[in-house]
Amino acid sequence: MFWLLEAITFLLITHLFRRFIINWGWLAFNMAKLIPRVLLAVFGLGLTVYFIRVLISFPLGMFNPQVWKISNVVGLTMVYALIFFLWSVLYFIYHYFERYNLSLQHEAAINEIELNNLKSQLNPHFIFNALNSIRALVDENPVKSKNAITQLSNILRNSLVSDKKRLTNFEDELKTVKDYLGLESIRFEERLRTRFEIHRESYKFLVPPLMLQTLVENGIKHGISKLKEGGIIDLRTFVTDSQLKIEIRNSGHFKSVNGAKAENKGGLGLRNTRQRLKLLYGGEASLIVKNESKNIVLTELVIPKRN
Repeated sequence: MFWLLEAITFLLITHLFRRFIINWGWLAFNMAKLIPRVLLAVFGLGLTVYFIRVLISFPLGMFNPQVWKISNVVGLTMVYALIFFLWSVLYFIYHYFERYNLSLQHEAAINEIELNNLKSQLNPHFIFNALNSIRALVDENPVKSKNAITQLSNILRNSLVSDKKRLTNFEDELKTVKDYLGLESIRFEERLRTRFEIHRESYKFLVPPLMLQTLVENGIKHGISKLKEGGIIDLRTFVTDSQLKIEIRNSGHFKSVNGAKAENKGGLGLRNTRQRLKLLYGGEASLIVKNESKNIVLTELVIPKRN
């Protein structure tokens, strides 16, 4: 009975210690900060178990006054501390490999997303349309054609270097979106209208590179490009409770598949975006795409603040 109670005590204390480690962010500490904290903690836990062991011995009639000898207190406390230390080592090793595995998944997802994005932007249709639009402007409006070339080069450069970044400044991502829309406005002319309402605190946030551009491109490809009269891209941001909320509205209609809810449907680009958010932020970020009205599709992206 005594050994069973002692085992339950160890199980309960390790559970509480695990919660303490998570709540106080020890999993993010480097070795220099972590080791002294763990050593101090396991010694305290060893001493706690020793006194709990003494208390358990009273009702079981196993109490021995010798337990108060300093040598016994120190000796058994160190034994218990060693057990907790070994448990801590195994626990931190487990989480190290878990984070390493998530990192590998993230890199794989990033590579897949960037590959799809490069395919989207470097495909012959994209290059052909962009260059055709610029060529038409060369004689008619040389200044505008130079701006278009700059916008195209910015998009291509950002596509090529974005795989080296996990997060980028919101301001840089917004510039990419505006370059993309500026280039597309040459092709669509008056059929494409844009509007921006950016909260001033938005610029303090970091966002996944090319994610906004991908969502805006999705709205143009599957919405505005299919409408004879064209439509609007409306991008707004809101900052609440250390979260950045981005709303992208585009003309069009988001169709469901096999009766599924619209917000649950999505092509490869949306599925990759959701997976990327999950790997980067866990459950703290979200992406919803739905029909806000008969002719307006709303894409809502929520991102937590990260340093």
